[in-house]
Amino acid sequence: QVQLVESGGGLVQAGGSLRLSCAASGSISRIDTMAWYRQAPGKQRELVAQITTSASTHYADFVKGRFAISRDNAKNMVYLQMNSLRPEDTAVYYCNAGSWVGAWKDYWGPGTQVTVAS
Repeated sequence: QVQLVESGGGLVQAGGSLRLSCAASGSISRIDTMAWYRQAPGKQRELVAQITTSASTHYADFVKGRFAISRDNAKNMVYLQMNSLRPEDTAVYYCNAGSWVGAWKDYWGPGTQVTVAS
């Protein structure tokens, strides 16, 4: 089992920045990819950014050039630096860990609210 806890959300003005953190615990050695997803009211959860164990990254088009995902394997942490925030970035942001042990399994944190005021 893997446990994830996000922190760093809050209220920010448009154009501002926030840094989200996700602390992982449990069966850390089994984690392959880590990612950030978000879900706005009335919308489906969507991938924001993903990072592999080799630090290869993937970003959704709507955050390219504004957000950056990073991973500190020694501290079992993953971060999402969010710059140039827009009101449409308002959502609950979830940390995700993916693990392959015979079958793929996803783990989720409880989420952290990010609100961008115009």
